[in-house]
Amino acid sequence: MSDERVALTTGANSGIGLATALELARRGMRSVGTVRSRAKAAVVSDAAESMGLTIETAILDVTDADSCERVVRKYCPTVVVNNAGFSVTGAVEDIGDEEARAALETMVVGPMRLARLALPHMREVRDGRIINVSSIYGRATTPLTGWYQASKHALEGVSDALRAEVAGDGIKVVLVEPGFVRTGIWAEVDDELEGRANSGFAPSYQRLLANTRMAGPIMTDPAKVADVIARAICSRNPRARYLVGCDAQVIAGLRTWVPTQVWDRVARTLLDL
Repeated sequence: MSDERVALTTGANSGIGLATALELARRGMRSVGTVRSRAKAAVVSDAAESMGLTIETAILDVTDADSCERVVRKYCPTVVVNNAGFSVTGAVEDIGDEEARAALETMVVGPMRLARLALPHMREVRDGRIINVSSIYGRATTPLTGWYQASKHALEGVSDALRAEVAGDGIKVVLVEPGFVRTGIWAEVDDELEGRANSGFAPSYQRLLANTRMAGPIMTDPAKVADVIARAICSRNPRARYLVGCDAQVIAGLRTWVPTQVWDRVARTLLDL
């Protein structure tokens, strides 16, 4: 990739976003990491400096239309990596309208807004990559994280439509579907579930936390996800979807072949439902 290619990565202050911004800079792109505060921008700059790389930072809230328009107009990216997101852990009965809307705004509406804003320039130069960071839970669904999974299912559906709509203009739309990744999102889950201690689902939440901690040793490093994202950007003909992690591969296979009744029964047993 040439130095003239501008790659915009959202949620760049930690986890997959930070690893991606660093990897794209390492590969010679003009890497721009978006964050929601100056303090988080400093984290990105310090991480880049420690590796001898340069990453530009921009303050951006993906749920704010004016903010999105300003940043896209300034940088005219030909690569957009939609990574920003957060944990939404809780039974459907425990999640209110405001929390559900925030999830959909951040992980569906925001990414598509950035894509829509970036498309005219991509179309003009007949080159572009829109990488949407989904999850294996954009394919499969389990209890107690339904709204997070709803966001990822929606992101996958609209990405599939967009991929076909812009293919004729030389623009590629790619979904990256990691399994469990070693990021700060798991601390968010702990904090969320502390706030649901009085729920009737509290015993199941504790079982969920225990199962998550057991998965720690097999979690994928964010750098591996970043490498997959970078390869999808650099590939002349990227795949529509990239599963990342052995757990994602296993879950995808199980969801394809295991009958729904059995899948539900196993999930209920694991979570004491």
